[in-house]
Amino acid sequence: MKANITILYNGQTEEAFNFYRSIFGGDFGRLSRMSEIPDAPPMPEDQANKILFMDLPIGDNLLMGMDCPASMPPVNVGNNFMVTIDTASEEENTRLYNKLGEGGEIKIQLGHQFWGAFFGMVTDKFGITWMLSYVNQEQS
Repeated sequence: MKANITILYNGQTEEAFNFYRSIFGGDFGRLSRMSEIPDAPPMPEDQANKILFMDLPIGDNLLMGMDCPASMPPVNVGNNFMVTIDTASEEENTRLYNKLGEGGEIKIQLGHQFWGAFFGMVTDKFGITWMLSYVNQEQS
């Protein structure tokens, strides 16, 4: 199991990550834009170019970021992060998702996602948002 941090921005993800890369070095692992969402409804160009997901390896960890979609209220600096847990199996992912969701709020239902992960997102009863992800490395 591995824990990483995901930071949510109000449209500054790419700028922030270029800044972090200038400090920590390295290359971006993945970079996806909102326009790459399968079957997404038409969206203005400024929204289509927003970051859906990007990551920057820092040592053995990942700093991950994304822009807040226009359909959601803007994020507030200070509570604009999520803890991401990469699990070793779908079973472990399901167990953690269910336990963390007890008394909390489901944000994204646990299931197989278009990017290849078995993924779900919950906010626990203490207000911390968790993204739980399993990717079968043998199939990816």
